[in-house]
Amino acid sequence: MNRPVRPKIARRLLDGVLFLDKPLGLSSNDALIRAKGIYRVKKAGHTGTLDPLATGLLPLCFGEATKFSQDLLEADKTYEATMRLGIRTTTGDAEGEALETRDVRCDEAAIHAALEPFRGEIAQVPPMYSALKRDGKPLYEYARAGQTLEREARQVRILALDVISIALPDVAFRVTCSKGTYIRTLAEDIGERLGCGAHLIALRRTGVGALTLEHAVTLDMLSAATEELRDSWLQPVDTLLSTFPAVHLDAECARRFAQGQRLKLSEIAGAPAVAERIRVYAQDGQQLLGVARAGEGVLAPERLVVVAGA
Repeated sequence: MNRPVRPKIARRLLDGVLFLDKPLGLSSNDALIRAKGIYRVKKAGHTGTLDPLATGLLPLCFGEATKFSQDLLEADKTYEATMRLGIRTTTGDAEGEALETRDVRCDEAAIHAALEPFRGEIAQVPPMYSALKRDGKPLYEYARAGQTLEREARQVRILALDVISIALPDVAFRVTCSKGTYIRTLAEDIGERLGCGAHLIALRRTGVGALTLEHAVTLDMLSAATEELRDSWLQPVDTLLSTFPAVHLDAECARRFAQGQRLKLSEIAGAPAVAERIRVYAQDGQQLLGVARAGEGVLAPERLVVVAGA
């Protein structure tokens, strides 16, 4: 019996960044696959995972933008979260089973005071239900098998931590933190400081570095939109690099830079003497050529963008 041949989907060459508002219950990879299929784009990647129980900003990189996704992996993140006091769970969130129930006897003043020690540099023990690996296997696999392994505390940075609202036993808060911070663990640790325990019941990411939910779209919006409208929602590649200083090269320097050649800083107007990351453009300011480092009198290409038609 011959199986019907499925028509091959024509993949598109698209460069840009999509600010996706990830829905509840979907993994970051599943969200990426859906968006990639809707756009029919050849190359795509995301910029750091969000748990299925978390919603919010998931920047997706298409085409040449994938070269710069690592920059967002390193960026600080902002979340709005809700923790429920009085109950500890196996996973630290609402997905787990209850381990312990305690009375909630704290007031608003105590809750505000309990947040203070968690601002700044703190030590945090990663949860067993996490993707961190031990001997090549993620910790959550050990946890599901009923094993608890020793984990070393890691230094993370809490740049901002504020209460949004209190409706006991629930407390909503906003946190801006360094990469590698577990908000579930933060909620559990705050609960322990209050003497009643806690677990996370809601989590929404509202910011990644300088990026926010302002221009984010949902998968439902993408599915319902025309191709022209969907394409208009893509942000330019250099959206990921907005915090870096910029230089503009004349035609000859741009040609040499695009070939991977180092340039003398004395040839480039306005170039900083030292900088770890610099956005490099052609002189018209429209075409991003790539990212470079400056130092020891030279501008050294780090990552180059393939210029259409070049």
